[in-house]
Amino acid sequence: MNQIRLENISDDYFHQTWELYENSFPVEERRILDAQARVMKKSNYHFDIVVDENKLIGFLLWWDFETLRYIDHFATSTEQRNKGFGKLILENFMNSNDKPILLEVELPNTTINQRRIKFYQRIGFKLNQHYYEVPPSIEGQKPLQLLLMSYPTLLTAKDVEQFTNVCHPVIFKD
Repeated sequence: MNQIRLENISDDYFHQTWELYENSFPVEERRILDAQARVMKKSNYHFDIVVDENKLIGFLLWWDFETLRYIDHFATSTEQRNKGFGKLILENFMNSNDKPILLEVELPNTTINQRRIKFYQRIGFKLNQHYYEVPPSIEGQKPLQLLLMSYPTLLTAKDVEQFTNVCHPVIFKD
């Protein structure tokens, strides 16, 4: 398995990865292609894909901030799900650096959302219960309420406030 950082939308595997991205996340949780092209130019943003024998296994889109790493989007290809690749990709990421990691999950109001939260918990992420929302990705929509998960420890309300004040302007302004 190889991890490759893509730097622009013309790179090999980008369009295949973009299709997986669009099929894996609801429209209110993803960027449009032009915004993605702009965000990929930011030095602290990583568009990492994982390939094995020239097959796309999955992707990990993340931000490297001074005090933490934030997983923006993560998915494995449909053909590779339930084979342990997601766990392996995340564990490699978790072990590659000592900075705390944050990611967002949907509220646990459906079976699939509950399963996703349990998956992250099994590998060590903690589910935080602080109120948290993200700005809309499409103009005219309402902010989206989500939950933050963190590794290796739970967040305080002050941690969430700091993340929102410091990191959101970078993440959500392309």
